[in-house]
Amino acid sequence: MKKKKINKPDRKDAEEAVKTLLSFVGEDVSRPGLLDTPKRVVKAYQDWFSGYNENPEEVLKKTFDELDGYDEIIMLRDIRIESHCEHHIAPFIGSAHVAYLPNKRVVGISKLARITRIYMKRMQIQEKLTAQIANCIQKVLKPKGVAVVIEAQHQCMTTRGISTPGISMVTSQLLGKFRTDSSTRREFYSMIDQGSILKKN
Repeated sequence: MKKKKINKPDRKDAEEAVKTLLSFVGEDVSRPGLLDTPKRVVKAYQDWFSGYNENPEEVLKKTFDELDGYDEIIMLRDIRIESHCEHHIAPFIGSAHVAYLPNKRVVGISKLARITRIYMKRMQIQEKLTAQIANCIQKVLKPKGVAVVIEAQHQCMTTRGISTPGISMVTSQLLGKFRTDSSTRREFYSMIDQGSILKKN
């Protein structure tokens, strides 16, 4: 599906929009403590949503094929997740575990963290974020399998609405052998559990 072109407002328009929201909640935008708030909010948005300016597929294009026969699971565990729910623009924070089974080539491990960061720096829902990371790795690297698990707490639920703290949401996307081979799948989840044990000790 072709991406719809968006007419992007300039920085001044964005700052005026922040002022409108501040006025909507009952604030006086002219008081000293809020004079620079619109500028700060716009700057924060540029950071929080910087993922729209990067192409995650490009990140994975440089690969290495000198593996000496290595063909076991490669996992990057406990990648910090800081994203924003597209329904309320409230943060959800947690961690991701990203793994793949190489098929004659591998990518630098920092690239797994980087594509995760690119996708999380967009308006998201956790289910879509999980799928996007896995599908990107599958599309570019064409490995034998990809597995992604994300666990996060959503402030749209903990600080508003039902207001129930301490609840985590867990999502997973399994592709290739991680979906079809039960022993590979068990090994993946075992590697995640081992990480939890190490953190406790």
